[in-house]
Amino acid sequence: MTEPLPGGFPEAPGPGRSNGSDGSDGSDRDGGRSDSGSASGSGGSRPRRRRGSRGGRSRSGGTGGGSELTALDAAGGDASPEPGPDRAPAAGGLEGLPARPRIGDTRPAPAPVGSSGSLDSSAARRPQIGDTRRAPGGTGSRAASGAGASQGAGAAAASADSDGEGSRRRRRRRAGRGRGSGSDGGGWSSAGARDGAPGRSGAGASAAYTEDEVEEDGAGILDPEAAERRRGQERKGRPVGRYLMAVQVRPEATQVAVLEGRTLIEHYLSRPQDDAQEIDGNIYIGRVQNVLPGMEAAFIDIGTPKNAVLYRGDVRFDREDMEDNPTPPSSKRIEELLRPGQTILCQVTKNPIGSKGARLTQEVSLPGRFVVLIPNSDTYGISKRLPDDERRRLRRILDDVRPAGHGLIVRTAAESATADELRRDVARLLSQWVEIDARAKRARGPSLLYGEPDVAVRIIREEFSRQYRGVIIDSQEMYRDVKDYVASISPELADRVELYDPTDPLPIFERHHVHEQLHKALDRKVWLPSGGSLIIERTEALTVIDVNTGKNVGTSNLEETVYRNNLEAAEEVARQLRLRDIGGIIVIDFIDMDIRANRESVMVAFRAALARDKTRTQVFDLSELGLVEMTRKRIGEGLLASFSETCPTCAGRGVVFDQGLLSGD
Repeated sequence: MTEPLPGGFPEAPGPGRSNGSDGSDGSDRDGGRSDSGSASGSGGSRPRRRRGSRGGRSRSGGTGGGSELTALDAAGGDASPEPGPDRAPAAGGLEGLPARPRIGDTRPAPAPVGSSGSLDSSAARRPQIGDTRRAPGGTGSRAASGAGASQGAGAAAASADSDGEGSRRRRRRRAGRGRGSGSDGGGWSSAGARDGAPGRSGAGASAAYTEDEVEEDGAGILDPEAAERRRGQERKGRPVGRYLMAVQVRPEATQVAVLEGRTLIEHYLSRPQDDAQEIDGNIYIGRVQNVLPGMEAAFIDIGTPKNAVLYRGDVRFDREDMEDNPTPPSSKRIEELLRPGQTILCQVTKNPIGSKGARLTQEVSLPGRFVVLIPNSDTYGISKRLPDDERRRLRRILDDVRPAGHGLIVRTAAESATADELRRDVARLLSQWVEIDARAKRARGPSLLYGEPDVAVRIIREEFSRQYRGVIIDSQEMYRDVKDYVASISPELADRVELYDPTDPLPIFERHHVHEQLHKALDRKVWLPSGGSLIIERTEALTVIDVNTGKNVGTSNLEETVYRNNLEAAEEVARQLRLRDIGGIIVIDFIDMDIRANRESVMVAFRAALARDKTRTQVFDLSELGLVEMTRKRIGEGLLASFSETCPTCAGRGVVFDQGLLSGD
């Protein structure tokens, strides 16, 4: 006869636990051990209390103070409550009901007890911390209970997981780092494979995993969830993304516009006559024309109108040629490494700008979709923009795909890429390098070995991802080329490349309001939403941006008006730098603010806006004069130079002198 608990509910005896008949309650949790210290029940020793369970129940001892979780503890804490309709009290007592849950319970109530005093066979094991495979499904009456019982089980499990400490444990498990690797392949859903936690197909539903959802350390085919992430989101059958790329092809020029929503944020222009100027990324065989020790640089003839420059820090040397020389190669001067007439392999890192020639490096790199191959180097790295768990996964893959004698850098686009995709990308770049190396050995003078693809293909290679809702091209020929290229590197995004409707009466740039935004980007004055303005002036040494309140008069006080105006200006300045492709030294004159917290808030907003720009920037804090000094890597001449030419009348000065007064007559 079981001893009734307070409230009239009997305690459920179970294997390995005393029901109070031997004089010990078997449930003293004060301090985590029994006062009697004796084993109870037929199991010989009392099972250890599950870590994390709390005391506070039945501390007084005695036969009537047993815990209502005795049967659950005896089962190792694995039993789950039996779902189903409410039970009616049995005749002559309440033995048909389960033990009543108490305040502070972190586990579901124990399963109902039959007349034999044993656990119901329908009880199912709950998933435990550290499980690497799904919990076994229930049998018996659980299976027979039908859909209604399954829904009841889901509700009970969801309720149990959402209460008290169990909810906290569940969150900790979801953030776990390790992955199980059970041989049966079942136990991780697509979400769990990324987060490191067991996934569920529904709230409280029994786990149902398939082998095609599992990816062994990213080495196999993408599971459906990862493929869906890379494919991007869709709404009503249409792709959804933050960016849109519009490509306009004309015989005289090809233009690429990148829009964020409806706002133009980047613009690229390529003309046939600019082929001699847009050479960034090309690989050449060059001949050393002269070496300038005072400048620590050498001028190289690469077959372009202007000689390119190679600085000492970009010179590579063959260690085998330096073995007989006691001077360390790193301390050698450039005149000791290069000599006039010598032929070298080099790559352009910066286009020629104005009177300056292109800048070269001898550390050649070949960019692919997922990796960058650095031939004859030991460079090894992974993009810092990727999360830590993704970097660890890619590092394991790179140990297998990295070619001997060459370096690799993993790009941001490699997120969720499989080992097969990385291996194919590396193999393609290796074959490309073998061809370039063969051409270099046959070359007898300055010549082009490798040229970067068309501007549209190059921008798509660098930028296109699932964050783009589409690429719209108005040229049938370029559409086919881009479509084939995207299908070869990212087949899940190939359906986002579209051909612009030739029957549309408006050109593609007018349809997406690109032309009107380009005209505004070429003006020296930019209006802010609140009525303030920016004045952007370009000089020989730097670019100056002045922030004005303009028509913005505010509503409360001067400090608040200035602060709000500067916040708008910080966001717009970052967009204008990116759109106009302004590089070099940049000085921004914000309106003076008296409150230090406001100044810091403006700088935080400005740095956050610049973080979306992939071009490297360096920003310093506000000076005492309210000036912000920054630098932005200068790659080209910028948007203004692309759409303009020097005025023949004023020679770019912007003013015309009175020749009558200067003549002296």
